[in-house]
Amino acid sequence: MSALEISNRDARRLWLAVNGLGAAPMAGLPDVAAMIRALGFVQIDTIRNVTRAHHHILWSRAPRYRETMLWPLLGQKRLVFEHFTHDASLIPIEVLPNWQEQFRRLGQKAATNDWYRSGLAKDEVRAIRDRIEAEGPLSTHAFDSRTISREMWARPPHKKVLDQMWYAGDLATSHREKFVKFYDLGERVFPDIAADCPPARDQIGWLCDQALERLVIATPGEIQRFWGVASAPEVRDWLARRRLVDVAVTGADGTRQKAWALPDIEVRLAACVPVARRLRLLNPFDPAIRDRNRLLRLFGFQYRNEMFVPQNQRIWGYYVYPLLEGDTFVGRIEIKADRAANWMAVTGFWPEPGVKWGIGRCERLDLELRRFARLAGITDIRWDVSRPA
Repeated sequence: MSALEISNRDARRLWLAVNGLGAAPMAGLPDVAAMIRALGFVQIDTIRNVTRAHHHILWSRAPRYRETMLWPLLGQKRLVFEHFTHDASLIPIEVLPNWQEQFRRLGQKAATNDWYRSGLAKDEVRAIRDRIEAEGPLSTHAFDSRTISREMWARPPHKKVLDQMWYAGDLATSHREKFVKFYDLGERVFPDIAADCPPARDQIGWLCDQALERLVIATPGEIQRFWGVASAPEVRDWLARRRLVDVAVTGADGTRQKAWALPDIEVRLAACVPVARRLRLLNPFDPAIRDRNRLLRLFGFQYRNEMFVPQNQRIWGYYVYPLLEGDTFVGRIEIKADRAANWMAVTGFWPEPGVKWGIGRCERLDLELRRFARLAGITDIRWDVSRPA
């Protein structure tokens, strides 16, 4: 039986739809927990350029989202928990029974990795945990241990101990205050799920199922990279046990690639409507563009995050946002802001080759910039580079 052929346009529509970027943004106050469940997880990031990545990602799907809506889901309602996928992320609490193998693996990896060797004696490590048990949630600032390294990523010994226990699930993020993480015992943060935890192989299989549900069409590597949990052999084992649809997806360059799709792929294709023409300013960590290879293959859009690239080696800039209009990337824009001084400035603008920026498209960009500034509570917007026509 030949593979089901999927056009590039249909593949784009499906991908944007499952990422919450296909239809017009939702009206009214958003159900933030439901948004995170739909995406699978939301990456959190320390850098606040205009707003932090997690806030931007949610706002892109719900313009009435505000920064105060997220953290109560972690610290008060316990509808999400914080752990590591491909990076630090907020994950729906429903995932927890199938996350136990990830706790075990990352805990073991941290315990044997030179990076997390703190140099502290066993009784000193135990004393850190005992303080949290006795005093309740504590941040890294509650402890005092020095590091002599001046490297950018250097961490004091107590922070390495806290992180090692956090990766293992022995400690958990209780809450965050002004983005500072507070650690508490995992048993006091996580619900009792002992009776609901399946065997390790079934946990991995469930996570692969959930990955494909959110990818719709994917290669084995894309399934593996979604959570960053399963190994390549485990994904192959899962594929051998699942009845999926063999598809051939046309890329932006016209080439076709073999992939796998959900059993109801033809129903999804029939139901998929054209993408709304809204122009969107996406965050560099947005799940729709997180897999740069998939982004290039489906959209022909080459993008890299240059925050940690030396300035003289950057192609574009420090914090550059892709601009998506409908199902096409039409450019990229660099923005800086000073929230205390109430200004946001465009410091770089690069249209995609062959994309014309007429009056209508420029007006749509201006509207999106105003909406974005409103999220950060900013009213003064300026261009420090030439504005398109």
